[in-house]
Amino acid sequence: MIGELEAVRVFLAVAEKRGFAAAAAALGMTPSAATRAVAALEARLGVQLFIRTTRTVALTAAGSLYADRVRPLTAGLEQAAQETRETQGLVAGTLRVAAPLSLGLKVLPPVLSQFGLVHPSVRVALSLTDAFVDILDGSADLAIRVSGMPTDKSTIWRKLCPVPRLLVAAPSYLLARGTPQSPDDLSEHDLLAYGGEAAGESWELRYEARRSVVRAAGRFRADSGDLLAALAINGEGIALLPRFIVSDALASGGLVPVLETWQPEELWLTLYYPPYERLPLRVATFSDFFEVHVTQTHPL
Repeated sequence: MIGELEAVRVFLAVAEKRGFAAAAAALGMTPSAATRAVAALEARLGVQLFIRTTRTVALTAAGSLYADRVRPLTAGLEQAAQETRETQGLVAGTLRVAAPLSLGLKVLPPVLSQFGLVHPSVRVALSLTDAFVDILDGSADLAIRVSGMPTDKSTIWRKLCPVPRLLVAAPSYLLARGTPQSPDDLSEHDLLAYGGEAAGESWELRYEARRSVVRAAGRFRADSGDLLAALAINGEGIALLPRFIVSDALASGGLVPVLETWQPEELWLTLYYPPYERLPLRVATFSDFFEVHVTQTHPL
């Protein structure tokens, strides 16, 4: 029979997911077991915690009050258990990682698989988004970013390595439109901009002491590097993208470099943390593991 603490965890999961099936999937149990756990908790308390319909599950007033009271208690118990394990050098618990979508798809699968083999007691919850992640909102234990120099003074950050970028286009596009010989020639081309701003983005290119700034504001813009790479492969224009996104297309000939002597503004792969007094062991261990992978095992 499930204990009261376990029943409370199930209750909080149902409240968060707004459904028994989703909560059960997150907890690795069956929906019927989750339903029984909450029913048993309601019987112990003598109150109804959820309003159940065929389409949704919602907290009652009593359920909302109970959730507010027990949520910090369960979080405190989990934190205490985690800290106790870490004093014994045990790497365990849940690690919440936020990462850019393209990097998550291209770089993280082997990292996560190998990390899981070495540290099977760590569960990794990964959130992939190209939107800015505010590490201070408590949604992640660490965030992986591809960006310029860090400027946020309220967080802890760790620079890992530069992220090489290059201009690329499909051979068919260059055959039809011509190959640019200098940044000035780019004004005559379709440039695929990263981001959702209507004005596009600025590409700063350097060659020795020379500097050129190009406004990329073509027909297509997107906040996904993978989508821009696909558009470039389809012959829709020239894109400025990290090498890790286009490496397969470069190897197959689907894309070729453009203006190789001109170097774009440098981006860095950086880890961001909340203002910990000391990095939790699982966070520090994953950070070291990830750094070795991207700088030594499979450099970007």
